[in-house]
Amino acid sequence: MRVLGIDPGLRHLGWGVIDAAGSRLSHVANGTCHSAGDDLASRLLSLHGQLSAILREYAPDTAAVEETFVNTNASATLKLGQARGIALLVPAQAGLQVGEYAPNTVKKTVVGVGHAGKEQVAHMVRVQLPGVEITGPDAADALAIAICHAHHARSPMRVVPATQANRRRTRA
Repeated sequence: MRVLGIDPGLRHLGWGVIDAAGSRLSHVANGTCHSAGDDLASRLLSLHGQLSAILREYAPDTAAVEETFVNTNASATLKLGQARGIALLVPAQAGLQVGEYAPNTVKKTVVGVGHAGKEQVAHMVRVQLPGVEITGPDAADALAIAICHAHHARSPMRVVPATQANRRRTRA
């Protein structure tokens, strides 16, 4: 199974592709899409085009996107949500199932601790994908999302309740 992980961002959208064969994971590619343009519509269009090209090049079987982290700046959260919409739309347009994971779920799956730092996440990505050259922090997060999805996709019955439970906690 080839998995595309996406770490949404309006300026920098991280992506990572891995292959999963049973419990064996291997790195395929990773990188960061940088939005171009002065207005929001241009930036979103730029991300859409770049992410579409990645899907055409690497032909993943499934995709996963990190859920939005709500912060104190409502405007920034809204803009991130719009970039996340592109991250969900592009794989869906390609006919892929798209998993969604809370940041703490990704960290707990990859590191073993739900509140791990970026350095810990990148380190554990390197441990689980020996020889990987991570192109940046957004790409490291995207690879972690792909790893998380690969682990959860092995047991589809765990994915639905886990993501629903995260949504219930977020809404409460």
